[in-house]
Amino acid sequence: MPLLPEKRKVYQEILLEINRIIKEDGIKPGDKLPSERELSDRLAVGRSSVREALRALELLGLITTRRGEGTFLQHYRHNKLIDLIGAYVLKDFKTRNDVVEMRTILELDAVRLACRRGSERHFREMDRIIQSAEQAMADGRIPTEEDYLFHRTICRSSRNSVLHRIWVPLVEYSKTVRENSLSREGRVEEALEEHRAILAAIRAGDENLAVMHMALHLENSIL
Repeated sequence: MPLLPEKRKVYQEILLEINRIIKEDGIKPGDKLPSERELSDRLAVGRSSVREALRALELLGLITTRRGEGTFLQHYRHNKLIDLIGAYVLKDFKTRNDVVEMRTILELDAVRLACRRGSERHFREMDRIIQSAEQAMADGRIPTEEDYLFHRTICRSSRNSVLHRIWVPLVEYSKTVRENSLSREGRVEEALEEHRAILAAIRAGDENLAVMHMALHLENSIL
């Protein structure tokens, strides 16, 4: 492994190189990363620089260190970067509206693809989530998580991994909007009916009807 380029700061380069090693080694969330010493040897840099880069990744929740065991890769949904950026981005009303608009574009495309590519496994999962939301409502709880999971399943059933990866942070950014929407009187019941209608259209493979129901649902969700 050649020495790292001098033009770029060592700290920044190490972060990029650690990401490369994760990809090359096929490290998945939950897997153990190479030790600090091994990373130092592979990157031909000092251990203090590696330690600084790992500390930054841990602060963002991208990795976790277990005493006596080592350092492990976290799932990207656990990272704090989305929260940190969102705290600043959502202060801008125009930006917040842009985020909601972009989410709408993605979800309408996702529901079209779900009509073509969704499987019975996806449909059963959506059914299960709707039932879980109904139980949450009966228990007096707002089913915010179930709402997220229903839409995530639609995105997954599109079988487009890029669409899903872009969708996740957008939904995290608009979490407050979703929570406020579901807190409105009678909105949970309406949202569940809309979810049922969306699922029925997807199951029937009716793209136009599915898009119509999803567009109405999203419009109602941000009022």
